[in-house]
Parts: sequence; C-alpha cells; structure tokens
Amino acid sequence: MYGLIGRRLGHSYSAPIHRALTNGAYDYRLIEVEPDALADFLRSREFDGLNVTIPYKRAVIPFLDALTPDAERIGAVNTIFRRGDRWIGDNTDAAGLRYALERIGLDPGGRRCVISGNGGTSRTAAVVLSELGAASVRLVSRREGTPFERAGTLDDTELIVNATPLGMSPETDGDPLDLTLFPKLIGVFDAIYNPLSTRFLQRAQRLGLIQGCGLRMLVAQAKAAAERFLDARLDDGAIERVYRELRAGTENLILVGMPGAGKTAVGRALSALSGKPFVDLDAVFVERAGMPIPEYFARFGEAAFRQVEAELCAEVGRKTGQVVATGGGVVLREENRIHLRLNGYVVFLERELSKLPTSGRPVSQAAPSLRALYEERLPAYRACADVSVVNDGSKASVAARILELYRERLGTL
Repeated sequence: MYGLIGRRLGHSYSAPIHRALTNGAYDYRLIEVEPDALADFLRSREFDGLNVTIPYKRAVIPFLDALTPDAERIGAVNTIFRRGDRWIGDNTDAAGLRYALERIGLDPGGRRCVISGNGGTSRTAAVVLSELGAASVRLVSRREGTPFERAGTLDDTELIVNATPLGMSPETDGDPLDLTLFPKLIGVFDAIYNPLSTRFLQRAQRLGLIQGCGLRMLVAQAKAAAERFLDARLDDGAIERVYRELRAGTENLILVGMPGAGKTAVGRALSALSGKPFVDLDAVFVERAGMPIPEYFARFGEAAFRQVEAELCAEVGRKTGQVVATGGGVVLREENRIHLRLNGYVVFLERELSKLPTSGRPVSQAAPSLRALYEERLPAYRACADVSVVNDGSKASVAARILELYRERLGTL
C-alpha cells in the first residue's frame, strides 16, 4: 500500500495524480494521522511507500535509515521509500520545482532571486535556486530576511518564488508582494496550485512577466516519488499529460459579453460538450434575491445589484470544473475580473449589435445606445478575456469552437 500521510487531506490531488502517472500500478490512499499516532503508524511498516505532507515532513526523519541529498539539504522529507530492508527519505519537491522552472523557461542562473516565505517550501526553493546558479537568494518574510514592508528595497530582484500560502484557496484575496516594486523582474513562480492563477500570477501576467503555477510542480514531484516507489524511470511526457488532464478537469470555462450575446445558450451547449456542470450567474442571483433582476434594479438600484453580483462572482470563481455564463456588466469591476480568472479560461462572446435583444435587460434599456454601452465595456471585456469568439452560428458550433480553442491553448501551457 502506498499513500499520502498528513493531518488534513480533504483537498489533496495526490491519489488521482499517482493513478494517472502510473496507470494504476499501485494502490494509493490518503491517510490522515493525528500527531500522537504518527510514531506507531511509522513503526508498523504497514505500507510500501509514503508521501508526507504538513505537519510531518520533519517529524518522520528520526524513523528513517537514510536521507537522499535533496532531503539532507532541505531538512525535510516528502517521500519515504524502501530499498531492501532500509527506509529512505527523499524530498521530491526539489525535483518538481527544478522541472517546473525549466519548463516555463525561468532560469535562475546568474539572477538575483527573492523567495517570499520562510517555511518548508521556502527551504526547498532556496536549495533549488542556489543549485541552479542564482547570483543571490534572499528571503522576504515575517521572521527571517527582509520584512514584507521593506521588500521594495530589493529593487534589483529579477526572479521571485512565492512560497507562502497567501492567495491559496479559500483565502484567495492574499497577495504576497507588489510586483511593481521590482523594475528588473523577469519572472515569478507561485508554488500554490489552487487556484490555478492567484492574484500574484495575474499581476505578473498583466506586467508581461514569465509566470508559472504550482500545479506542474505538484505533478512533477509526484512523478519523482512514483519513480522512487517503483524503482523505475517514468517518461517526463507523463508529467505534461497529467498536468493538462488535471488542468482541463479543474479549470472553469467562463463566458463574458454583452447582454443578449448568447452566453446562457452557448454555455449550456458548452456544458454538454465538455461534461462540466453549467452555472448561470444571473440565475443564481435571481434564486438568491427571490425576484427577477429588473424588479431588483427597480427596487434597490444598480449599485446594490452590482454588490451582490460581486459576492456571487467571488464565490463562483473559487470553485472549479464549471461552465459559467456571467451577466453583461460583471467585468466592470476589476475585483470581478480577478475572481473569474482565478480558475478560469475566459471567453469574450461577441455578437452583432443589431442582434442583441434588450427586453428584460435594464442596463441595455437605460443606455443611450447599445453601441455606446458596448464601447464603454469593450476594454473591460478584453482585459478579462483569454480569447474572443463571435457568436455567429449555431449554439453547438460556437461551443465546439470555444472547446477547440481551449484545447489548443492547453497544449501551449
């Protein structure tokens, strides 16, 4: 039996990743262990190999016969495997980070690097960056190195690794560093994998920087662990295959666009094609408010509507694996755009203005003209979207085109 030990494992991706990487070569389980039961569990040896997560990455070391060089340098273990009658500890997070940095073309060699955070992931990053030839590796944290409030003094920084949990689901509003403080920055890596695109990474994208999320690192470290378990080499191609499968399963397909552009109809067709459940943000609003949107506008005004819409947007954006049709004005708030992009591939669904209905759409009816409304919102639609698709065919054909574009994009990540 193989598995992951930790204290709380409800959101772990480890079991499906190991199954996919090895085609189910071994039984892999999630094993929650309380601290006072850890010693007895490890002494029992009722396992063939283990992955280890917080809070036990250091606590397991006294129960092992040897450590690999990576585990020695980092001072923590995330993989336990057997060779003969000896139990050996490794830290495959190092292999995962090396692979992820190389894959996105972010080379630390000769670069001045900063790591935010001072926990176990920070130690891993420090070892890897130094090993790859970084000119300097400096910490920004509350307890070691430079305090967060003085991070701007490190303005020669060229590469940043976020090793804090700031921005991790469900607390997705966190953002470890203001990237505009670093004028020489070329790229960032965020060890967080849920959500796929943290605020930190979204800011990096807006600044045109190289960026990478922790999901590829997660899969790559699992591949290295599986090699330890099986005592066999696996093809690196398995990392990319499983990474894309995971991303395709968890990423939301988000439709934005003018009122009446066909987001709901195309969204339902896209849901049927992709197998992802469909969420209509306006329908969720009506259900929560207990009244139609025009009535809510008439009674409470647009500002009240936008506030509730923003709360729903944040709620939906943190979830995964959905097709989401949004209201026409949802993109007007930057916070909404950030929430939609946390786990979302955003499609700007366009339609000829003469074909946009206005009945039952209070903002469209109140605007001086649809053209004026469209031109006012166009920059926000473009800022939010990954791609633009014209709704000029059948629902099924437009949905198929969106899915085709999404799959093409997956192949480039």
